Amino acid sequence: MQRILIIEDEQDMVLGLRKNLEWEGFEVVAAGDGEAGLTCALNNSHDLILLDIMLPKLSGLDVCRRLRSRGVNTPVIMLTARGQEIDKVLGLEIGADDYVTKPFSPRELLARVRAALRRTARTGSSDVIAFGGISADFSKMEVIRNGEPVQLTAQEFKTLKFMAQNAERVISREELLNEVWGYQNYPSTRTVDNHILKLRQKLEQDPGNPVHFRTVHGMGYKFVP
Repeated sequence: MQRILIIEDEQDMVLGLRKNLEWEGFEVVAAGDGEAGLTCALNNSHDLILLDIMLPKLSGLDVCRRLRSRGVNTPVIMLTARGQEIDKVLGLEIGADDYVTKPFSPRELLARVRAALRRTARTGSSDVIAFGGISADFSKMEVIRNGEPVQLTAQEFKTLKFMAQNAERVISREELLNEVWGYQNYPSTRTVDNHILKLRQKLEQDPGNPVHFRTVHGMGYKFVP
């Protein structure tokens, strides 16, 4: 039975989510504020976290940021009543996998939960790769280049891992947004370009003439180990 942690302070929302998720066969654990949710997430194993942005004691953004900084890669779906694009973008940039804007239907939420779990199942293997003097251990969120550690953000790790697991295949910007960010209508595919640029700067010998992170004009990108 897959285990889902809900970090949400609105009790009616928690009850509704618990009822629907348990009906679908999930085990559900809940925490009512950010500090309690962070402690629960760090000290227990979960398959997915539903995380409200507006929480007492510690915001959902801070919870997500701290989880990723401590190497917790459990899929996170943010729950937000806000409509501002900046909250959505920031949540995804700091490591959230998807978000749902309140109010949402149980059917939509379950679809997003199952999609996030499928992505995790697909990318759960091959935690270590090596190429061009680079060694990347995704389970530890560590990258070593010529014996020296390289600092990558959570989204850069996800981008690198997805591309490595689809090596030699042309991947469109839209597919990267969907598979890495988990949101098909992300504001701009320029986000992908920026992350590829950062990976080139950190991992390529000559970022201006990339060997591993290649552009396929008019189509997308290809990772060549």
